[in-house]
Amino acid sequence: MNLKQVYVSVLMFGVAGLLLFMYLQAWIDEQHAESEEKLKQQMGQDFKFCYTEEPRRAPRKLITSQKLDKSSMVLIESVSSHADASPFPGMTASLPPELSEEQQKIKLLLKQFKQVNLPPAVRPLNKSFIQDDRWKATDEIQEKRRAFLYNFCKKYIRESKPLIHLMRMVSRIYVEDKHKLLYCEVPKAGCSNWKRVLIVLNGLAKTAYNITHDAVHYGKHLKKLDSYDLKGIHMRLKTYTKVIFVRDPMERLVSAFRDKFEHPNSYYHPVFGKAIIKKYRLNADGKALTTGSGVQFKEFIQYLLDSHRPIGMDIHWEQISKLCHPCIINYDFIGKFETLEEDANYFLRLIGAPEGLTFPNFKDRHSTDERTNSEVVRQYLAEISATERQLIYDFYSLDYLMFNYSASYVKP
Repeated sequence: MNLKQVYVSVLMFGVAGLLLFMYLQAWIDEQHAESEEKLKQQMGQDFKFCYTEEPRRAPRKLITSQKLDKSSMVLIESVSSHADASPFPGMTASLPPELSEEQQKIKLLLKQFKQVNLPPAVRPLNKSFIQDDRWKATDEIQEKRRAFLYNFCKKYIRESKPLIHLMRMVSRIYVEDKHKLLYCEVPKAGCSNWKRVLIVLNGLAKTAYNITHDAVHYGKHLKKLDSYDLKGIHMRLKTYTKVIFVRDPMERLVSAFRDKFEHPNSYYHPVFGKAIIKKYRLNADGKALTTGSGVQFKEFIQYLLDSHRPIGMDIHWEQISKLCHPCIINYDFIGKFETLEEDANYFLRLIGAPEGLTFPNFKDRHSTDERTNSEVVRQYLAEISATERQLIYDFYSLDYLMFNYSASYVKP
């Protein structure tokens, strides 16, 4: 074969290869277009709209890991009657012409979510351990509270279903397996003594009166619901008796301020105190800026009501609706701090606690201080304006409405 023939053969081979490549590329593009069209049609049926952030808001991070367990997220109803029109607060719905790659990932992830099957609302309490009529009046009050919360949630619950992580939803719930009890911790509503009771119920102590504050809050004696696997969480939510103790929001707020800012504190002063003084106190001196001590109640309220807080919220003044999710988790017993001992001792009888176990009535810390009662609360509220009192009510409005507290502190 001479050189000319070799050249022609190579050229023909190259042309054939180019034609084959062009054919394959066209076939791949056609298949890709068909797949994309099918996906868009499927999206249009299953994912009606996407959400876009309103201007000047930080973008929300959505989990896109395909390793997420099917039950590790739950679709729930929004309970706020004051929420934005959009199912996601601060977000607006739009109908885009097509979905981006990230939105397609989110859509696929949403198919993994399912609603957790919680027990029916206002289920009957097991009263088999009650042998006399001593608790009749307390029981009647309890039934009214449960019915009120159920009816409130039923009336104001929204049809939209934002996502709340299951582990976060149960992160404040303590477990006592022996008596099949779930207790949602609400700070400044008797939680320290309730933890003492849980330790006794667990058989780890004979009496609640010998358990120190540090053992209660920093010991490893109690388990939280989020420490169990998903099957264990769902089983306990369905079958255990769930209890929550609440308190008038204004009283709880003043109690938290007195506890955390009017006494030496190695955490709240340097973390919250310094940030509050720096932002809200004019001409703050160097010592206050360094130690964070001496925060005034008015400064604390400025921080609470500031949508651009210099530091985040804390469980001691966070809304109960966000701590315990009472319109999602159907609590079987609703106790109130205002009738703490009566409610707690009735509940202990309901669950068959040892006869000698009663709820402790001592003050956990700062025992020489006057308890935070209505008179003390009014003294603190007198330091702020009527407008600020109204804004505090608005901030805790769900707690006020869910648990039927009056707005008596709003007016001077």
